[in-house]
Amino acid sequence: MYGLRRFGIILGLETIQQLLDGLGNPHLKYACVHVAGTNGKGSVAAALASILIKSGYKVGLYTSPHLVRFNERILINNRQISNNDVVKSYHAIKRVHHGDRSPTFFEFATAMALYAFGRQQVDWAVIETGMGGRYDATNVVQPAVSIITNVSLEHRDYLGNTLAQIAREKAGIIKQATPVVTGVKQKQVRSVVQQVARKKKAPLFMLGKDFKVRQNQSGQFSYAGIENSWRHLQTPLLGRYQVQNAALALAAGELLIRDGASISKASIEQGLAHTRWPGRLEIVCEHPLVILDGAHNLIAARKLAKYLTENLAGRRLTLVIGILDDKPYASMLNSLLPQCYRAVVTRARAQRALAPEKLYAIAKKTIDDVCIIPDVAAAAQHAIQTAGPDDAVCIAGSLYVVGEAKEAIEKGLLKSLKKN
Repeated sequence: MYGLRRFGIILGLETIQQLLDGLGNPHLKYACVHVAGTNGKGSVAAALASILIKSGYKVGLYTSPHLVRFNERILINNRQISNNDVVKSYHAIKRVHHGDRSPTFFEFATAMALYAFGRQQVDWAVIETGMGGRYDATNVVQPAVSIITNVSLEHRDYLGNTLAQIAREKAGIIKQATPVVTGVKQKQVRSVVQQVARKKKAPLFMLGKDFKVRQNQSGQFSYAGIENSWRHLQTPLLGRYQVQNAALALAAGELLIRDGASISKASIEQGLAHTRWPGRLEIVCEHPLVILDGAHNLIAARKLAKYLTENLAGRRLTLVIGILDDKPYASMLNSLLPQCYRAVVTRARAQRALAPEKLYAIAKKTIDDVCIIPDVAAAAQHAIQTAGPDDAVCIAGSLYVVGEAKEAIEKGLLKSLKKN
């Protein structure tokens, strides 16, 4: 499968539809929720899947990318599918492929997920887009609810150079007469989403207008929704923005209830409380404090910087960072470095990973203590071993970097890391 990466990214639905036709269209045999957006879509998808599981449903969750192993992309009731199921899904797709063009890696993986969910007879599948929405391979599903988390400038070579153009791609997941939940804020983005929803006669529900959240000092929050008001809710996912992500999942849950789904207040509380989303403000060690966060674009880097400022003030913080070459790396570094006393720049094994020398040149303009360790595992180990027990280490800049760090931790390569 990894050999398919040489075909790169090709947006369009013809190839994925051919594959699914050959498989008997498994994606039409279960109910779906489709989630798009620039940031937060994985957290929203994970929260909604967890709520549905606690409501007694069998639930598939498809997300990307994976951090350590491919199986992470395809979960059933929050468990990765087995290696055996991966192989069965792979061979099923290989048998039916007779098109003119070989599928891309993402098209192949999406077909595998939709096939695996049908084979395992899930009740619900929560499907996260890979890139954009309109021509994303996941856009073959027929969802009960569509969710658009937020929109910012990303993947300009594929999605467009303006917020309005990118918003139109994200809004491409909106289906005829199918309700839409969104957290978009910018005026021009809202306008595009509203326009597409009107054209499709899709009821639109907007965060801050049709449903709201309010967080108290204890970390709990209240939800004033479309038809329900729920209090004393809590999410274990760190970062204030996760409360807004939870609100999108709750609003979608309300619409599913309206459509006949059996979801109780207790299952909502339990589902939120058991939501897990690895590699996003994930604490893997306490002494020193070690945090993994993908922070793979400028908005995510700014959110991480805000979290570090609010929660780690007074702690000596080391940043281990590697960034892909299509990201605004200077702006990302300038957001994160003021919170740090030293930095270790590194490079993931991904083809698009930026040379650490470029990061080093930018970082030295802000802080004096900067070094280059090209291997991610070695960079993480150095940062942790040289940190004091009350210090903090944040590993960020790319989900590929976080994935390699997690892999090193799981293999025991970070000998100094004491698990909680």
